[in-house]
Amino acid sequence: MVTIKDVRNSEEVKTFLAIAETQMRVLGYTEHSFRHVTLVSDTAGRILKQLGYPEREVELARIAGYLHDIGNAVNRNDHAHTGAMMAYDMLIRMGMDYKDAAEIMMAIGNHDEHTGTAVSNISSALILADKSDVHRSRVRNTDVSTFDIHDRVNYAVEKSTITVDKDNKTAELVLKIDTSICPVMDYFEIFLVRMTMNRRAAAFLGLQFQLLINDSRLI
Repeated sequence: MVTIKDVRNSEEVKTFLAIAETQMRVLGYTEHSFRHVTLVSDTAGRILKQLGYPEREVELARIAGYLHDIGNAVNRNDHAHTGAMMAYDMLIRMGMDYKDAAEIMMAIGNHDEHTGTAVSNISSALILADKSDVHRSRVRNTDVSTFDIHDRVNYAVEKSTITVDKDNKTAELVLKIDTSICPVMDYFEIFLVRMTMNRRAAAFLGLQFQLLINDSRLI
């Protein structure tokens, strides 16, 4: 049975993630490589585990989280669909059964806000984990004077955590933003579509999505 440990130790996976990171860096995007995918993997698994889902489903969420951006090795455009097929092929060759690999494929194929939506427990956990990773550590540009709005919004976020509460049926994203760098409205300008996606993902899991910025509840 293929596990997240197997996936993280795969030289093929390591190679594609490194190539993806190289391309994203050249294109000027925020960090999308090992730090990001490890965090998304851990968070997606934690979300389903805390909600009481079966351990195998938790493990599949971890694997989907780790592989979700692998399509960036090909092209940023349509990376979710490309990555979904790449991940399926890799996992089948690693020995994963078809159904588990297909579940991961479907989750990855639906994680991008422009073309996807929550269609399963795994995809929902992946969306919540991925879209909550907003933080200054993702900004590569060291010249503050040349920041675009994406750099500025990410750099302004000093803390970002997402938690789920099974009893109260909530998924809560808590952000601490330095408003001297970026006003809260800029955050919404960039991430409104992602917050809508988070709300739908939370609803799929039977949760209400909540957003707190600097201790103020906005959603």
